[in-house]
Amino acid sequence: MEDSTRKNHWETVYETKNPDQVSWTQEVPKTSLDFIHSFGPDKTVSIIDIGGGDSNLVDFLLREGYENISVLDISAKALERAKKRLGKDAEKVKWIVSDITSFAPETHYDIWHDRATFHFLTTPEQIAKYIGIAERYVTGYMIIGTFSVNGPTKCSGLEIMQYDEQSLPAKLENKFDKLSCMTEDHTTPFNTSQNFIFCSFKKRKD
Repeated sequence: MEDSTRKNHWETVYETKNPDQVSWTQEVPKTSLDFIHSFGPDKTVSIIDIGGGDSNLVDFLLREGYENISVLDISAKALERAKKRLGKDAEKVKWIVSDITSFAPETHYDIWHDRATFHFLTTPEQIAKYIGIAERYVTGYMIIGTFSVNGPTKCSGLEIMQYDEQSLPAKLENKFDKLSCMTEDHTTPFNTSQNFIFCSFKKRKD
């Protein structure tokens, strides 16, 4: 799928569906927060949420006092919804509209969080672009959550790539060491179950 086609797809999703109508909605992103807390960061670390859309993760990070948060999404409409929800607190966040495969960061990140973006990259070229950006701009930790081999094969009508505890770390082994992996059943707003795998990684010192 071309970049422009992907962008149009996600703009349409966020224009036409409410949070309770999309499968990825979480009231409390507990697993993501637990991973972030496990790194023992101080409140000044630079955190980016890849494909954050209108996820509630940013709300919790702000509530906990993190001061340097960025949220990236291909959909401008998704980020506008998040900004509207946050109100004045939205001014504390850097909002980035970009396809992850063409993202040109202006800074480095201590923590890179991605729940359900990486699995939408289905070609070697897309995956290589993503990993190249992460290898260059992540200085500390990564958290990646994707559908597991026991999870769905599609999301929002799009094909995805499934991963497990071996295949996901293998994609990052050139520059990152795996810290831990876990599977989780996510219950969607319409009471179906999706099995995810989450892995955390630490950037190796050169």
